[in-house]
Amino acid sequence: MFRNTIELAKASWRVLKADRELLLLPVMSTMATVIVVAGFLAPILAVGGFEGEELGPVDYVLFGVMYVTLSFVTIFFNAALVHAADERLTGGDPTLGSALRGAGRRAGRILPWAIVTATVSMILRAIEERAGALGRIVVGLAGVAWSVVTFLVVPILVLEDIGVLDAVKRSGSLFKKTWGENLAARVGFGLLGFVVSLPAFAIIALGVAAGGAAVGVAIVIGVLWIAMAVVVVTSLSGIFQAALYHFAVSGQVPGDYFPANALANSFVARQRRGLGGGGFSGGNL
Repeated sequence: MFRNTIELAKASWRVLKADRELLLLPVMSTMATVIVVAGFLAPILAVGGFEGEELGPVDYVLFGVMYVTLSFVTIFFNAALVHAADERLTGGDPTLGSALRGAGRRAGRILPWAIVTATVSMILRAIEERAGALGRIVVGLAGVAWSVVTFLVVPILVLEDIGVLDAVKRSGSLFKKTWGENLAARVGFGLLGFVVSLPAFAIIALGVAAGGAAVGVAIVIGVLWIAMAVVVVTSLSGIFQAALYHFAVSGQVPGDYFPANALANSFVARQRRGLGGGGFSGGNL
């Protein structure tokens, strides 16, 4: 799995090298997230924080609005990245401006999806807080299943311009046709991000062991390293998401950035194995 992830990451990197300004999209998403959180929490803290130990109805409403806003920010910049990747794959020359404009044209589609994802996340979190150990495992699995089935919703919203309900159904339909690629993509790129971040943890550990001024320097270097790793892996994952959408729909990816074999191996075709049972066959990411 990890070896194929490396091949897919290399292919995504070739796209990213042609449009390195797209690295700014995850950075802008992080900055926007910080601004949103500060915008909601600063006025509350300025007047003394929340009243009492229990949250009131107004507090829940504010947190709900903040959650939806944060979800919209994340999805918007992901949509911009997918739009830019699609433009490059189909022979265009995307810019930061064209990526943002592409996402902006789908803002009316993104907002309902942000509301849905935020609502699902809040419901799962509320159930998890009240469930026991086994319940938390079940809720965690439900969250993974939801993220896998809806993995292609953003590229569908961006590239097909259909409503949220239809996009979820379409993503589920593409998932039914193939199995494994969405989950494997998340696991593979998540593992890649962890591996790339390992040197940062080593630097921090060495700095702490050395003591003195080295601690601060090591922490700064480690944090910056991890931040860059997150930015790069997020960009590569978004590019792969666009490529995977094309492969799921047509069986091929436009352009010559992604090797056909690598993408084919990221799918696990769902097939029936006779009348006595079912099964899955194919490669791994």
